[in-house]
Amino acid sequence: MREEDALKYPGALGDAATVKHISTTRVPSGLEPGQLVVARNRKWNGKAHWVVPGRYVGEDRHGWWIFQGTNEFCSRPGAAFYTESDAVLLIPRTGDWVATFYDDANPNRVRVYVDLAVAHEWTEIRPAVTEFHVIDMDLDVIRTSDRGVFIDDQDEFAEHRLAMNYPARLVESIQAAADQLYQAVKAQQAPFDGTDVEWFTKGRA
Repeated sequence: MREEDALKYPGALGDAATVKHISTTRVPSGLEPGQLVVARNRKWNGKAHWVVPGRYVGEDRHGWWIFQGTNEFCSRPGAAFYTESDAVLLIPRTGDWVATFYDDANPNRVRVYVDLAVAHEWTEIRPAVTEFHVIDMDLDVIRTSDRGVFIDDQDEFAEHRLAMNYPARLVESIQAAADQLYQAVKAQQAPFDGTDVEWFTKGRA
């Protein structure tokens, strides 16, 4: 098996193998603003995780932006809800993460929620309908208006690295990426510097 296929087949190469762990994403041709994009996550062992619908807004130097409006139906095995506020999802051009931005309307006071995630992949389901897939790697970098910036779900990451046999080099990479993102969010470095405001405006237009 090729190294570049490792993340598509979790555990296939084992801890001692070299793992390609820097995700790079390219959008499918023909993706236009307003089209449906469903963000579909799964875990390292292949089990389904969150599914969140949205509408493609556009791209900039940071990546591709998806508007996820209020009252959208989000689900995962064992849980489901209708969103109570708008959000914009940033899919970066490169990096093992995706970021969701919220405004003051978020009932939990979340402003930035960065999921550590690998194996970014776009799939065109049919014309004007696209899915975006990632493998969720547990760790999250979160900024709220009352708690500030913190790294969440470290206990889940520690549990899953053993239960799901995360490759050692991937563990190191994800931990390093989480630390870097923590510093970037805390310092409000781009794109965590208010860049999302423009995309909220475009998504609501």
